[in-house]
Amino acid sequence: MFFDVGEVLVNETREYGTWADWLGVSRHEFSAVFGSVIAAGRDYRDVFQVFRPGFNLTAERQRRAEAGKPETFDERDLYPDVRDCLSALRRQRILVGVSGNQTARAEGILRDLDLPLDVLGTSSSWGVEKPSEGFFSRLLAEADALSENVLYVGDRLDWDVRPAQALGLKTALIRRGPWGRILKDADAEQALLFDLPDLRDLANLVEQHNAIGEVAP
Repeated sequence: MFFDVGEVLVNETREYGTWADWLGVSRHEFSAVFGSVIAAGRDYRDVFQVFRPGFNLTAERQRRAEAGKPETFDERDLYPDVRDCLSALRRQRILVGVSGNQTARAEGILRDLDLPLDVLGTSSSWGVEKPSEGFFSRLLAEADALSENVLYVGDRLDWDVRPAQALGLKTALIRRGPWGRILKDADAEQALLFDLPDLRDLANLVEQHNAIGEVAP
């Protein structure tokens, strides 16, 4: 099983708030524009262009770091169901991985959090980003398993669920955060193995699925 990072493991509310502060706009205004960009099916990075045309995210990350205000997250930002879920899955002798579109800095923070997992990979270290086929091909190579035996857990139907399904992976959608609540895709949703509000029941559902081949009614 592999997990996305943002809004699956990490609550990004605080971090996006700091971006609003950096841009000099209210957090309420930033959040409203963020939601409208997602609802329109646009790349979330377009949000920054609304407030500052020509905004270079890579350069601004560096400027924030130099100003002593780098992008960051810590134990406080982990959703409270994360450690219990990952630990329960490992007790079932399931290989647990984390893989998402993250910077090298974010990958370092994830390693320092010492989560109960077996594999950690990000777009920064893999050199390929979701939703590309290459990202999920690399994930399968890390899993060393057939695609039908791998479950990817994400919050985005467009960048997580649909491309994973295209390569034959099983998928679970966690409906929290802006993408999990706003995006709709009937075909992708119909093909989900699990559709859940959070991670609290996931380990139990996986155990049932592996024991009897289907989720108990």
